[in-house]
Amino acid sequence: MAVQPEGTPCWADAMFSDVEGAKRFYGDVLGWTFGESSSEYGNYTQAYADGKAVAAVVPPMPGQEGQSQWCLYLASPDAAATARRIGECGGEVLLEPMRVGDFGTMCLAREPSGAVFGVWQAGTHEGFEATATPGAYCWAEVFTREPEQADAFLASVFPYRMKEIEDDAVDFRMFGIGEDTVLGRMRMTEDFPPEVPSYINVYFAVDDCDAAVARAVELGGILRFGPMSSPFGRFAALSDPQGADFSVIDITTTEGRMPAIRDV
Repeated sequence: MAVQPEGTPCWADAMFSDVEGAKRFYGDVLGWTFGESSSEYGNYTQAYADGKAVAAVVPPMPGQEGQSQWCLYLASPDAAATARRIGECGGEVLLEPMRVGDFGTMCLAREPSGAVFGVWQAGTHEGFEATATPGAYCWAEVFTREPEQADAFLASVFPYRMKEIEDDAVDFRMFGIGEDTVLGRMRMTEDFPPEVPSYINVYFAVDDCDAAVARAVELGGILRFGPMSSPFGRFAALSDPQGADFSVIDITTTEGRMPAIRDV
């Protein structure tokens, strides 16, 4: 897979205090297998779906222990330049661009409404080797209570064009590059507890949404929403046993008419 255009989601990883527990959970729910952990890089361990790299798990560095969460990385041709734009546009750089051997250069940041994300400048590691197939990354949405801030920031840092769903009942925007829609943004409603901060929700594709949910709950995960059928697929939102939020979606099971969309 070639290096992705700037702003395209290209990788996802998560820190887990119990890495072996995370491997068992996601191995059973998403069918992942795992490579050897790299002690040189903090026991970073890649996950594979059907032999293709789709994500990674890693134990927290000393002092960084806390609730687990998935981090989505957006592609950049120049991580240092992207980090500068992040600061200029009201975001906060949490980890300055750092070279990871020959694999690439990473940066961690927080957009103005609070969602944390990563930036990845590819070297030998170009990112996802598969997307939108069972077990692989499929989609992501920024959940925020301050959509105006998030929208302005994302469109200033990355070369996105914006569209929105024509529906007064939902505040949902889509960010695109060329002809491809690569990221969504949803306004958080009062259904979300006030202590839940803005975050990026990562969707992984599955063959059968209901079966994946049943297995996740059986293994100690918590069902947060769904399963629900939509024009985009049948999906559900979950938390894993260590508190990391994620969603599963079966993109082959659709229901209803696609919503009307307008340019912004």
